[in-house]
Amino acid sequence: MIYFKRQEGFTLVETLVMIFVFALIMGATAEFILMSYRAYSYSMQQAIAVNEARKGIETMIREIREAKNGDDGSYPIEEAGDKEFVFYADIDKDGATERVRYFLNTTNSGSQTQDCVTFSDGGSCSVSFNNLLSGTLQSAQVSVSVEGDFGWSLEYADIYADGVYLGRVCGTGCSDCAGTWQGNAVFDVTDQVLDGDVQFIADASSRVNDICDWEESNHSMKARFELTWTENLSSVSPIFKKGVIDPVGDPPQYLPDQERISIISSYVRNAPPIFRYYDAQGNLIEDYPSRLIDTKMMSLYLVVDVDPNRSPPPVELESSVQLRNLKTE
Repeated sequence: MIYFKRQEGFTLVETLVMIFVFALIMGATAEFILMSYRAYSYSMQQAIAVNEARKGIETMIREIREAKNGDDGSYPIEEAGDKEFVFYADIDKDGATERVRYFLNTTNSGSQTQDCVTFSDGGSCSVSFNNLLSGTLQSAQVSVSVEGDFGWSLEYADIYADGVYLGRVCGTGCSDCAGTWQGNAVFDVTDQVLDGDVQFIADASSRVNDICDWEESNHSMKARFELTWTENLSSVSPIFKKGVIDPVGDPPQYLPDQERISIISSYVRNAPPIFRYYDAQGNLIEDYPSRLIDTKMMSLYLVVDVDPNRSPPPVELESSVQLRNLKTE
């Protein structure tokens, strides 16, 4: 009798099942590895972003501490917004004072300057600013200075914005025909600039006479209006940046088109203010122009998050600084 030995092995069905199971195992393993890699990559990216922001705060603290008058005579603080701060300091220790701007790019700032002149005794002059805004206005201020026959207490100029009385320039502390801008005053004009247009009037008192010859002969008053504003832009991704302008020329000037922009962090997600301002007693300052005039200390606060839709939660960085050249005894 002849016997046939059965061959060992897998049937086709068994082979297909094993291949399917193997594929599932390999797929799950690959997905696990990929998820682990993504998590590690995200954690690394978050750590790098936090480290960059921390270094940025350290740099800001060091530079803001040394704020001083600009080489053109500008006050140490030019803009004091919630998410933008503009000041003057010699940040590279080269003997020249730079204009430094820290800002979140969802916040845009602008500035324009216009002059006017009157040749009449007790006359008035006006300037208009139009089409200013690209986003939603956050704040606006105008700095007003004059030149002319302002050497007496009855010689002054009343300032108006869109017909609203803002205040008075000179009357005290000014000189007749000084040949330079004087009597500087800063006014909050947020309400007047909400629509993107504003007209300013400088109205001289009747005692201001046409006796001055600085650049224009026989004028009674010249007025300069330096308008600055901050607006929110909702259509851009938030990036925290730094801008630096070196002074050029004689007399020195800070030309906006020469600003050098660098990125501090691409992942700053602040809803609260980045910058807060305090007076010499440690009281929080909310309004203009007090932030420009009374600030002696500041706090800096950054919320850093690479992806707000993923864990871990955002990292909060906070520090404070005293402005050495503005502190009072």
